[in-house]
Amino acid sequence: MYVSERGNDRVMKWVEGSKQGIVVAGGQGYGNVLTQLSCPGGVVVDQLGTVYVVDDENGRIMGWPKGATQGSAIVCGNGRGGQSNQLNRPIGLSIDRHGNLYVVD
Repeated sequence: MYVSERGNDRVMKWVEGSKQGIVVAGGQGYGNVLTQLSCPGGVVVDQLGTVYVVDDENGRIMGWPKGATQGSAIVCGNGRGGQSNQLNRPIGLSIDRHGNLYVVD
């Protein structure tokens, strides 16, 4: 199970039966560098184990390959706003069976 923790600016993976989670995205405090998230929201994981997460306050979708220490801006990354190269308040994600990523903004 993956849990997006808005207050802790990270995404945790919880394996069934474990007593501790594993940080798989963020966890380096609130911010906008590639090791940080700011109020993460929706999270999905693809078949390769890449974690995609809504980085709400930064107006971007981040991708964290399995085992990576930093992510990359997969969608946008130009701050929040209403321009054609920006997301305003992204909230949700979905991946279809073909690997297409869908974003709710």
